Amino acid sequence: MPGSKTNQKPTGKSARQLLFSEALHHRRPTSTITGPHSPPSPTQSTAMSDKEQSITMEKILQEITAVSRRIEGMDASLSSLTLEIKSMRSDIAGFQTRVTGLEHRMGSLETQMTTYRYRDQDLLYLRIKLTDLEDRSRRDNICLLGIPEHEEGTDMQAFLGSVLPKLTSLDFDPPLEFQRAHRVGPKRSDTSLRPRPIIACLLRHNHARQILQTARKQGPFRIGQHDIRITADYSKDTNERRKAFLALRPRLRQLGMKFGLFDPTRMWVTNNSISKDFYNPDELSLFFDSFQHQHMDSTNPDCSQDTGRENEGGGLYPRAQRKKARSIMTPTSIKGAGMQRG
Repeated sequence: MPGSKTNQKPTGKSARQLLFSEALHHRRPTSTITGPHSPPSPTQSTAMSDKEQSITMEKILQEITAVSRRIEGMDASLSSLTLEIKSMRSDIAGFQTRVTGLEHRMGSLETQMTTYRYRDQDLLYLRIKLTDLEDRSRRDNICLLGIPEHEEGTDMQAFLGSVLPKLTSLDFDPPLEFQRAHRVGPKRSDTSLRPRPIIACLLRHNHARQILQTARKQGPFRIGQHDIRITADYSKDTNERRKAFLALRPRLRQLGMKFGLFDPTRMWVTNNSISKDFYNPDELSLFFDSFQHQHMDSTNPDCSQDTGRENEGGGLYPRAQRKKARSIMTPTSIKGAGMQRG
């Protein structure tokens, strides 16, 4: 009907306003899906924080479990270390006991060594003294080398009493007399072997000295086709020392030195008007070494001859050296050194 407002269509601007108002009135709630730059809703934030907390707690529990396992392993290691330390302490205690025992034993050994050292000095002195006494007991002896076997017959003393004046061309007044005379060593049936030496002990010392001096000056004697040598009779130790000295004579001659063997184991050496005595062959060898770089005249015949002087008196060491060896053993010297004999 004309004039009615209900059937009128909205047109123009009013229609657009009506549509916009309806759209506002009937719009749906905002979707939960947001863009990348949209802030999360409170529900989403709560859900995410709970999840993160659960994950963090799980990690913490895992770490605590790992730490507890490590602590358990460390406890086991500490227990084993404690046992090892206890065993080491017991071993150390045993070692300390053994070391204490060893210290006591070392102390006793040192005391024994001191005692043995003095005993060695005693033995050295006794050996020197014994050798000296043995040489002195042989001062009246002479040794004849090279006399054929069985040449003496049945009476050795009568044979020597007739042969020695002829060999030495000496007039003995009173005549030669012997205490003993015999060969040294077992009998030899084979005459081709070297004859055994003859040891003769004369009754008078001056006769033995005359025979030895003549033998050194005149050299070897002869009986038929055999060379006879007459020497002094010494102990085994003295003979060894004399052999060592005599072996050094070629070197003395090469160096052009005068020399002589005395006492009976003292080598007298003169070089450039300087004389020196040697009682040990090793000392003489060291003396030679000092002349290795020196040029000496070895062509002078006057300086390369043996003096031929030799003392037939017994004694391995001279009086001064025997006195020195004896002073080693005196209680006064031991007490002065601050030691006591065990």
